[in-house]
Amino acid sequence: MALGGGTFITQNKELPGAYINFISAASANAALSERGIATMPLELDWGVDGAVFEVSSGDFQKNSLKIFGYDCTHDKMKGLRDLFRNTRTLYAYKLTSGGTKAENTYAEALYAGIRGNDLKIAIQVNADDDTLFDVKTVLDTAVVDEQTVGSVAELAANDFVRFKASAALEATAAASLTGGTNGTVDGTAYQAYLDKIESYTYNVMGVAATDETTKALFVSFVKRLRDEMGIKFQLVLYNKAADYYGAVSVKNRTLDSGWSEAGLIYWVTGICAGCGVNKSNQNRLYDGEFAVDADYTQNELKKAVKAGEFVLHKVGGDIRVLEDISTMITVSDTQGDIFKDNQTVRVMDQIANDIAVLFNTKYLGVVPNDAAGRISLWSDIVKYHERLQEIRAIEDFSDSDVTVEQGSTKKSVVVSDAVTVVNAMSRLYMTVAVA
Repeated sequence: MALGGGTFITQNKELPGAYINFISAASANAALSERGIATMPLELDWGVDGAVFEVSSGDFQKNSLKIFGYDCTHDKMKGLRDLFRNTRTLYAYKLTSGGTKAENTYAEALYAGIRGNDLKIAIQVNADDDTLFDVKTVLDTAVVDEQTVGSVAELAANDFVRFKASAALEATAAASLTGGTNGTVDGTAYQAYLDKIESYTYNVMGVAATDETTKALFVSFVKRLRDEMGIKFQLVLYNKAADYYGAVSVKNRTLDSGWSEAGLIYWVTGICAGCGVNKSNQNRLYDGEFAVDADYTQNELKKAVKAGEFVLHKVGGDIRVLEDISTMITVSDTQGDIFKDNQTVRVMDQIANDIAVLFNTKYLGVVPNDAAGRISLWSDIVKYHERLQEIRAIEDFSDSDVTVEQGSTKKSVVVSDAVTVVNAMSRLYMTVAVA
């Protein structure tokens, strides 16, 4: 069972857990967890069906061929190369699950997908012993496995095929596997991904969909998990006016042949996931591989910022992030302009996630709700905030900004917390007096 979480209006929650509200300060307007974890549903030609699988940046560099069916330098891996420039871990899901595995007389592909059609089985009589056979598994022109055996029963499955016990070995130059197909990418596939990923922890979810129905599905998902379940992450999607600080809308389209115009989602997901809690992506240089349409006038850029669009623009010969902002445009007394800034959201999410982990692992059901127990919780929260201040994520913090009191029941505690987020320098106004 998942622990309770999310926001609260009154102290009436039934499930144990951490319920945390963030509001703007009244005005006119424990250990820090690591960032760098992203998740994306991907249209793949190879890979595990129907499951979320973890890929580290090292795995991608070393084992991309085995995991995704293509070497990490292949053009089909361009999006993931952009992602892993700034992300250390990806929870991936194959949207094209449910396809057909390629096969031939001797073997069946390990996974479903069209990449299996590029596999071949080559069999030769061994040069030193004519009672043995050299059996090679070939992908494109590369030998990915080679075994010397006397019969098919001795063949062990490898990273690409499982051999058929019913086959009889005989010399053959190269027998291609055929019939491999990808599954259909539709609403059911996206919903299956969302059902699977709900129990995982990550900083940013990216989705490269272009149709409004799918984008609306993901916006509803991030709102439900953030506001009702207390699972804090940001969603990066293409050209969607969500008006929500948990969603980032990428304005620019990419121009590469064979790729969706939403190709920039990979890079933006990576930089949002990998950005430190004390950093901003504003003015970040685009160092990815896609051709980005960044031809905007000054007026168009102003309109984009007002519309809550994450836009890249040209600065001389470079392409850079204009503003590190979410899609939020409507402000209120409890959520002011500062909520539009992704750096603020990163600080909020860091606090919410880390304090929830602290409470749920150290205090929940363990520490008595008496004065000593509440002082201990207060001390841990203060120490955590002091660490945030040390790395310049927040400023002007005082231990008096945190209070811990007994709630309306014997089992509840109420924490009040005030923080001032440090934002990166954005605008320079300079007056020069000339004599």
